[in-house]
Order: sequence, then C-alpha cells, then structure tokens
Amino acid sequence: MKVHKKTIKYQGVYIVIPAYNEEVTLREVIRGVSRYIPRNQIILVNDGSSDATNQIGCEEDVIVIRHKLNRGQGAALATGIKASLQLGARAVVTFDADNQHNPDDIPIILEPVLSGKVDVVLGSRFLNDGSRIPRFRRTALKIGVWVTRVFSRMKVTDIHNGFRALNTSAAKRIQLRQDNMVHASEFLDEIRKNNLSYVECPVRISYSTYSQKKGQKNHHAFKLALRIFLYKVLFS
Repeated sequence: MKVHKKTIKYQGVYIVIPAYNEEVTLREVIRGVSRYIPRNQIILVNDGSSDATNQIGCEEDVIVIRHKLNRGQGAALATGIKASLQLGARAVVTFDADNQHNPDDIPIILEPVLSGKVDVVLGSRFLNDGSRIPRFRRTALKIGVWVTRVFSRMKVTDIHNGFRALNTSAAKRIQLRQDNMVHASEFLDEIRKNNLSYVECPVRISYSTYSQKKGQKNHHAFKLALRIFLYKVLFS
C-alpha cells in the first residue's frame, strides 16, 4: 500500500464517512481522503446499504462499521465518532460519501483544531463563492440559517454542511440523538449547550448530477428547513 507523506502529519486524526448506498462515488472519496488520512484511521459507517458500499470499504482497506438497518446520517455519525474515540483519536473529521466535499480542504478544516485554537471547525460553502450554489437551494439553506440564528443565537452561515472537525473534548461532549438530517441543527445546539468554541472555514462543495439525485435536490433543502424549524420549536 502506498503511504502518502501527508498522512504522517495526521496520525491520530480519524475521519468518519457515513454512507448509504454510495457505491458510485465511495471508492473515489476514500482514495481522495487517504491522501491525507491513513486508511486505518478512515471509518466508513455503512448505514444499512443494499448495494456494494460495504464491499468497497473492505476492498479499500478502511475500517468498516455496518448498521443492519438504515438509521439515518445522524445515527451513522454518532456511531463513527464513538468508534473514533474508542480508537484513541486526537481529532475527528466528518466527511460525506457522495463526493460533494473536496479532500484538499482537510488541512484547512483541521488546522484550527489541531493548533488548539477552537474545539470545533464548521465547514461553510457560503464563505466561498456562494454564487455557484443553485439559487433555489441557496434560499432554502438561508432560511435554515435564519431559524438557527433565531433559536440558537449562533452566528453561522451554513447549518447543513457535513464537513467538520472536532477535538476529543468536543467529540466526547457532543451527543447526537436525532438520527435523521436534523442532526445538523442538533450538532450546533450541542456546541452551544456545552459552551464549545467554534469557527467556520470556507470549504468547496461540488453539485454534481449524482449528488443532487442523492440528496441535494432543491425540494429536499426546503423540507430540511421545515424540519429544522419544527425541531427548534419542539426542543429549544
């Protein structure tokens, strides 16, 4: 197995990739991530997939954890973060499996955590050129941001970005109970509740035909904004 020099810098940094039926993109995602994170520190959480997701993870020689049933991205992240801590992680990164995130942003998102500046780094697509985001989706995401600011009093620009970095203290204290996509809003609530320091950093998001079929559809964004509003009303 070829070992990239960059991975030496990130010994002890675990990356959690939740995946549900991601055979189309998963191999490319793992190979991209492994340019920075050693494969024995890449945790693939197969969330009840019915395709070749599990097989690809095994073939690519990463840690594979399998949910027998599809429980949702929140549950998959909770499983992966818990496993990272059990394996002695000094930091944890969360990364989507649909190839929308850019592995070359890993050093950017890790630096504030590894240098001890903050507990959590949140990736934001809006700190880059937001004009590339489909207009309908951008509007829906902005509604979600507004709801979060009103209820959580957190000044963030992107509430539904799965690209994050956490130090061990944050990883231990953040408890995700929402199994579905509302976990992204719950994640922010946990930061506030536990008085964790955080910063946003710009990351690149790729809007491909595949990713939009998987979950980046515009109407999905509005459904998510509505779910976030209901979650805030019921649990804030």
